[in-house]
Amino acid sequence: MLKLESNATELKTVIDHVVEYTLNMDLTWDWPCGVAYYGVSRAYEVTGEKRYLERMAAWCDEYIEVGLPTWTVNTCAMGHMLVTLYQETNEQKYLDLILSKIDYIQNHALRFGDRVLQHTVSAKNDFPEQCWADTLFMAAYFQLRVGVMLDDKALVEDALHQYYWHINYLQDEHTGLWYHGYNHIGKDHMSGIYWGRANAWAAYTMSRVGRVLPQPYLYPPFMHIDCSLRDQLSALKRLLREDGLWGTVLDYAPSYGEVSASAGIVAAMVNQGNLLHGKYVQKALNGLLDNISDNGRVLNVSAGTAVMNNIEGYLEIPKKWAQGWGQGLTLACLTAVVEQQQRTAQS
Repeated sequence: MLKLESNATELKTVIDHVVEYTLNMDLTWDWPCGVAYYGVSRAYEVTGEKRYLERMAAWCDEYIEVGLPTWTVNTCAMGHMLVTLYQETNEQKYLDLILSKIDYIQNHALRFGDRVLQHTVSAKNDFPEQCWADTLFMAAYFQLRVGVMLDDKALVEDALHQYYWHINYLQDEHTGLWYHGYNHIGKDHMSGIYWGRANAWAAYTMSRVGRVLPQPYLYPPFMHIDCSLRDQLSALKRLLREDGLWGTVLDYAPSYGEVSASAGIVAAMVNQGNLLHGKYVQKALNGLLDNISDNGRVLNVSAGTAVMNNIEGYLEIPKKWAQGWGQGLTLACLTAVVEQQQRTAQS
């Protein structure tokens, strides 16, 4: 197992501060909140702190009363919180919302090619026949969790199918890195940028498949996922910077260090558990902790980023404000480390 120099008690204090800041953010029912509250859910699952669950439930119940938005691929990210709420409370209202989102993904979401989910952020046809790495977190990983929870083999298989095609469309097998997006109409990767957070979406969600899916080796697509993650992390470790962060454009040294991408990548390394990654994880964990303020705000997180036209577009995305995805991916990382420490202590 990975051996890391970190104090579990101190990490839990940092987690508590990040959770508190996150729950006090004025987030709405959309993907930023979906990622943020996924992180809070993981914090609850790892620490057992009931206050986190109770505050998420209160927020969710209030939102149900005031009215929920139309489903898109991105709003399905809120399903992660709902899975945790349902598993812990067994309340039908949470399952109903989960099934509504699954019905959207299965029967109404736009698809192209071999039933590949098109990335959508509104009720419009935002990005015709485009495949983005983000979709793995917002929809495919959510489908996988629900499929396992409900013992729905067809749902599990569709989730793995999405992983399979996103890998084929977005990962450069020569470098191991992932492009931000793929345009099926033009058969290209548009600006062809190895964007940091896209690689985090891919790495983190792939690293969770083997932890969520019982006997994953019985599913042939899992072998594809496992090898994809292996090669991606092998490439990423060599791009880690001296400050413990990865750049918002991974292979362009002048680009700024970006914390949400770094958190997702570190979490993936911890989940994968390759002993040779230990020194990289330690360095990146230190870099991540250096970018969390005393009140739990995660710093240096890039704002929302479309598939930009060129590298300058990525470099100009601001990183001044706290973002839900930065809070959530940081919590995913810190909880993965605490979980790893717990496994080590039990072995």
